[in-house]
Amino acid sequence: MVGLTGGIGSGKSAAADEFARLGADVVDTDVIAHELTQKGGAAVTQVQKIFGRAFVVDGAMDRKKMRDHVFADPAAKRRLEQLLHPLIREESARRIAAAKSPYVLHVVPLLIESADYRSRVNRVLVVDAPEEVQVARVRERSRLSEEEVRAIMRAQSPRAERLAAADDVIDNGGSRDALRKQVAALHQKYLQFASP
Repeated sequence: MVGLTGGIGSGKSAAADEFARLGADVVDTDVIAHELTQKGGAAVTQVQKIFGRAFVVDGAMDRKKMRDHVFADPAAKRRLEQLLHPLIREESARRIAAAKSPYVLHVVPLLIESADYRSRVNRVLVVDAPEEVQVARVRERSRLSEEEVRAIMRAQSPRAERLAAADDVIDNGGSRDALRKQVAALHQKYLQFASP
């Protein structure tokens, strides 16, 4: 079990996509969180019950409104986490149990911050990128202001802390081809670790 993590905009999804292309089963907690809060998702009714109708639009959680709300209100953040985290953990465990590849890549953005997730993985893989690259990627993808992106980055473990916890690091400050080469090398390493 390899836990993949990294700061916002570091390229966790791009790295996970490359591992999946090589045949690794990927269980991504962000993907599960999106599924739980999209239209028809298992958490939407509870989100509305806890936070009110204003946080649900067209049957899905209003992600921007919720993000703004939980950044301004630590108690609201705790309530959202108390709702979503057990559901995410349960669904992650189900998908991991169903995995067929020799190793599973478990993508957890807050892996370093979570003792529970850390205890589930054999290795920690950190996808790293320079902060300016992270900010540029997130701004392009999410249309957030630089200050909003930096606020999210401040809420995550510092880069040095993530790197200190890493067994393996992917430097994703460069091209997609450079990322592909690093993933291919790690894939071979993980296959060796997974073989009896």
